[in-house]
Amino acid sequence: MHVPPHEDCDLVFTGISTDSRTTREGNLFVALHGDNFDGHDYVSDALGRGARGAVVARSVEADGAYVYSVEDTLLALGQLALYRRKHLDAVVVGITGSSGKTGTKELTRAAIEGSRRVHATPGNLNNRIGLPLTLLDTPDEAEVVVLEMGTNEPGEIAELTRIAEPQIGVVTTVSDTHVEKLKSLEGVLEEKLDLLRGLPDDGKAIVGEEPAILSEYAGRIPRHVLVVGLGTGADAEYRPDNPSVDDQGCWSFVWRGEPVHLRVPGRHSVQNALLALTVAELLDVPAAEAVAGVGQVEAGALRGEIRRIGGLTLIVDCYNANPQSLRAALDLLVDFEPGRTKVAVLGSMLELGARSEELHRVLLGEASTLGFDLIVATGDFARPREPGEDGPTTLSVVDPLEAYEELRGRLAGDEVLLMKASRGVALERLIPLFENDFGGSNQAYGELEA
Repeated sequence: MHVPPHEDCDLVFTGISTDSRTTREGNLFVALHGDNFDGHDYVSDALGRGARGAVVARSVEADGAYVYSVEDTLLALGQLALYRRKHLDAVVVGITGSSGKTGTKELTRAAIEGSRRVHATPGNLNNRIGLPLTLLDTPDEAEVVVLEMGTNEPGEIAELTRIAEPQIGVVTTVSDTHVEKLKSLEGVLEEKLDLLRGLPDDGKAIVGEEPAILSEYAGRIPRHVLVVGLGTGADAEYRPDNPSVDDQGCWSFVWRGEPVHLRVPGRHSVQNALLALTVAELLDVPAAEAVAGVGQVEAGALRGEIRRIGGLTLIVDCYNANPQSLRAALDLLVDFEPGRTKVAVLGSMLELGARSEELHRVLLGEASTLGFDLIVATGDFARPREPGEDGPTTLSVVDPLEAYEELRGRLAGDEVLLMKASRGVALERLIPLFENDFGGSNQAYGELEA
């Protein structure tokens, strides 16, 4: 990273760091201020670990180091990333959406990397810190950069788009998520579609077919938008041939004459894969290579990984949750290994704001119509028990750990059990309890994107 401190001196930093614990020799340390920390308190530690300079918003002791004083260090980090972006000879792909961002990002990387040198967002570092750091870490030889973009308040996607300058923009889907700050589904749509509004005139815009309101709103943007999906609606331009699903919930289809077999279960995974294959096609990646890559993508931890514990099968999808991803998870449970006993353990969907009570009630009602043998309603799904309301198919307990104590007595040990909740619920705390009580081998595979 080359940063000139003044006209007469060029200074080369070996990289950018925002965490003093991982600072390396020659780095430029950016002192960010968060809710639970202040990077200015760690400037001396970063310098002691070899940092050559620091970007700060208040006075610090930094004898012998280069110090850049700014009003806002987070904004400065974004400006450094924009500087790096303008010196990259690479196509940048931006991916956002209420669900499916990480899964689509991984599928896109896999579809492209057989033909192009790809750099992609690690994990889900998709915010105003993670995206700039991903750009700053991009190697010079990268031909394609795939960036995940997240938001929970108005203006974030526009800011990330300004920094990333993507040529291709993908909106996976939209749902009532983060409405605590985005206020409504329309607010979510406007925020996500800022990615497409920020594309250059010759940029390529892609959206998922579902829900239909996404392509409807995207159609109001003055540019052509490619609509991708299974083709159940009238709008999908890019759709697969001969789609089918097996008893593990994994889909197969034909794309440009090439057979595709997904290892990621769930109907929604078809749309994610098609978005990735469409990006690959726009980048002139041969269909056979793109299909081969997509077919190799497997599980993400807590994102619908399927665990076998003795005779019990867990679909662990508690990395995140919103109404749309919950519906996708419930659909997967319906399709998974027909004939087996099905149990849905549901935990709170967070950040739904004023609509939280309504949406939890509606989704619980929808789940109750799907024929599951037992629904365990915890957190915001749990309601006071009315006389005669809880029967053989519904168990309502606020605390997930207390719910487990009641649940285990109802299990024979050969059920298929879905665990679905937002990250803050930490529903995965139940996994060791299942392992202890039901034992046996533990095999994990598959992914359901939240």
